[in-house]
Amino acid sequence: MAAVFRPKTLEPFRPLGLACALALVACAGGPQFDGREYRGDGLAFRIGPVPTGLRLVQSDDARLAFRNDDDGSTVVVNARCRLDGDDVPLRALVQHLFLQFTDRTLLGERAFRLDGRDALEVEIEASLDGVRRHFVVTVLKKDGCVYDFVLVDRPHAAGGEAGRAAHFRRLVEGFVTLD
Repeated sequence: MAAVFRPKTLEPFRPLGLACALALVACAGGPQFDGREYRGDGLAFRIGPVPTGLRLVQSDDARLAFRNDDDGSTVVVNARCRLDGDDVPLRALVQHLFLQFTDRTLLGERAFRLDGRDALEVEIEASLDGVRRHFVVTVLKKDGCVYDFVLVDRPHAAGGEAGRAAHFRRLVEGFVTLD
């Protein structure tokens, strides 16, 4: 059996090499959010101020998700790039979000500019499996990506539906893509 030559000069550095490799993996890990800026999966963007009472929650279906335990509202920010939407009008992208919903009632709609592009906000009430909800949705297409911003709330929530929508709009209107 042939002897294997292993230089002993590198043996003391093996634990250091392992530690450095683990640190690099940890630093290059998943998406990061610092309270205003999201970076991960080839995307980087900033949002406006997160409304008071919202806490960041884990979601496999969104880039960012926030929950207000006191009033039961949820805010979701999502983005998908180079998958669809290049030639799809904003209104159709909004409708796509509500395909599974019934009893839809359009409450309002406004087109505006967001981060230098056309955006569409739709306020709607709709039911899913018999449960009625209030939504404020903004859709934006930019640089091959479709961004969805969604506020989900109870319909006619006592004392705050308009206030939550205004805070949500400030979060959306502060959106800007980053390099």
